[in-house]
Amino acid sequence: MSPWMILPVSLPVFIITGIWVVYAMALYNQHVCPVNNWVYNESCVEPLPLQRGPVLCCTLDNIPLISKCGTLPPESCFFSLICSTGSFMVMLIGLLRYAHVIEKHQNCILNTAGLSAGWLCAAGLIMVGNFQVDFAKVLHYVGAGVAFPSSMLFVCLQSALTYRLAKTQEEYWIGHIRVGMALLALIALVLSGVFFCQESYALQHASAIFEWIYCSIIMFFYGTFAFEFGGMSGNTLMVLSKGGAMQSFSTSDHKTEVGGAGHHQPESLSIL
Repeated sequence: MSPWMILPVSLPVFIITGIWVVYAMALYNQHVCPVNNWVYNESCVEPLPLQRGPVLCCTLDNIPLISKCGTLPPESCFFSLICSTGSFMVMLIGLLRYAHVIEKHQNCILNTAGLSAGWLCAAGLIMVGNFQVDFAKVLHYVGAGVAFPSSMLFVCLQSALTYRLAKTQEEYWIGHIRVGMALLALIALVLSGVFFCQESYALQHASAIFEWIYCSIIMFFYGTFAFEFGGMSGNTLMVLSKGGAMQSFSTSDHKTEVGGAGHHQPESLSIL
């Protein structure tokens, strides 16, 4: 087993644990309402942060969306740290996955597109984490508009790439698992987006829940790369510097050998 497999496993552990800690902090500071709350009001007599009673008065400003949990300090500081660190890990996993595919198989359009989608997701995640929705709404939504579709595209491309490269029954089972996760993520993303645009309090709260589900599925999807990373060697990164050339060199060498063999045969025949 390669120690590289720790990286894709640590990503979902770090991100999922981190955002739940941020949610717990926001809930403790009464910046958001609990996920099990389905009762919302048009307005409150007192602002939510000033209430200390057993029952909270929740409005649309307190729906526990992930980004809403990380809007106000002190939880906003931790949210930015989690998103920035997670973005770096996403970029690194995407790069290693790209290099591993080239090393073990060959480069292809799916592999390059998967790397691009993963890095776009990382860029959007940085914007989401560092531009809070209440203070930089446009930039926050731009980041979310990049992160959510690109992460969905990433899991779809990687699922297709897994099937394309599969040779053993175990690899096909990994492909089945990834396709199932991609379908669940797509359903959660569509429902979250549709419900978010509605005026109903209950539907917007449901949107927040589906957002949590979607992000968790995406993180668990990254965790499945531990299967490939378990067979990764320290030479994988070297492929990045010569990976594209390796394929062309091997092809040209093969042609040279074939051509040389073709020219050598008549010479031997002439001697005979």
